[in-house]
Amino acid sequence: MSEPGEFLTASEAARFLGVKRPTLYAYVSRGLVRSRARGEGRERQYLRSDLAKLKAGRRGRAPAGGVSGALHWGEPVLESSITRITADGPLYRGRLATVLARANRPFEAVAELLWCGALPEQPPAWRCAGLGVPAGRLASFLDETSSPLSALSLLLGGLGARDSGRFDPSPQSVLPRARTLVLRMAASLALPRAAERAPAALAASGVAAAVALAVRGSRDPDLVRVIDQALVLVADHELNVSAFAARVAASAGADLYASLAAALAALSGPKHGGFVERVEALVAETGSPERARQVIHERARRGELIPGFGHPLYPQGDPRAEPLLEAARALSARKPAVRTLFALIEAMGESGRPAPTIDTGLVAVSAALGMPRGFGVALFAVGRTAGWVAHVLEQYEAGFLIRPRALYRAPTAVLPGS
Repeated sequence: MSEPGEFLTASEAARFLGVKRPTLYAYVSRGLVRSRARGEGRERQYLRSDLAKLKAGRRGRAPAGGVSGALHWGEPVLESSITRITADGPLYRGRLATVLARANRPFEAVAELLWCGALPEQPPAWRCAGLGVPAGRLASFLDETSSPLSALSLLLGGLGARDSGRFDPSPQSVLPRARTLVLRMAASLALPRAAERAPAALAASGVAAAVALAVRGSRDPDLVRVIDQALVLVADHELNVSAFAARVAASAGADLYASLAAALAALSGPKHGGFVERVEALVAETGSPERARQVIHERARRGELIPGFGHPLYPQGDPRAEPLLEAARALSARKPAVRTLFALIEAMGESGRPAPTIDTGLVAVSAALGMPRGFGVALFAVGRTAGWVAHVLEQYEAGFLIRPRALYRAPTAVLPGS
């Protein structure tokens, strides 16, 4: 039994450290502060001894605040009408993403909501006449070991080079390109392993169906439904690093393809989209459900990050993960990789550590559907393109150049021989 005062509420812990709540949650996600559930609700409490140790280590450092602090999960720096982050997950133009996903709203409708501000009453029928570039040429640069993101990057570069009208930033020009482009991105996922599937994927009834055909050659309605849900849940997440990269490029007047290429480059980093692959690696390292507690214990002992758990914006748990975990459990709860992942989630919960993020949810769905490794981040990229396009359009309309200033600090002198 814990002694009174051993744990603090989020407000008390933030005041104790002299930081804002998002900063506290970032410390938790990095494993620096342990927490536990308070009662049966979603509220959590934070271990005072961890807070005291962290506070002692921070003494003498410059406070993380002001303009500099805004770049570290801090205060808002740009106005946007696209997505608002809430405790229940992201609101797309006032619509909760989890509600849209559970209601089986098609991804195309959600993309139109993000782009145009209204949810279509009828499912949009996007069409695409070909990949736009020779599939064989793109495939020649890839092999079975290539990341799906490599295929998407090649596609964007090829399409941009061939599109002479790409420099028109008006919505009337950008939106038709965006609809076609997302379908082509979904079909291009076939290129690393089965390029012959691309034509069928391009002719599919929607983006989710195109992904299923490209990656698995399957028309299974359950497969398509779960992919559609995942695409909706990842469609946007405010000013994450890839959306911000897209906006920076768009603010300089870069065309749609170049702005999306900037976003894709940011997504490829191990601290963004790479988290999905790190969760896959964690599952592979664990190997079986029986080893889950040992792996979590050993990683904690070594002070290593446990990927896929704890999101700074969702201290009570990432709501976007829940529908995906439910779908994975309903589809293939007995698959070894799925059982191992859920054992890891259970072990994390038992030790008072943070809840799973959407990265873990994507890996769970990928394992349940029998998808190849790397599928989760590919699904993330295709779905998040909807948000990237929305941010590009909003930045074009804003019309200003994003150009922050650096807070100059004189370099510390280094003495000879030191």
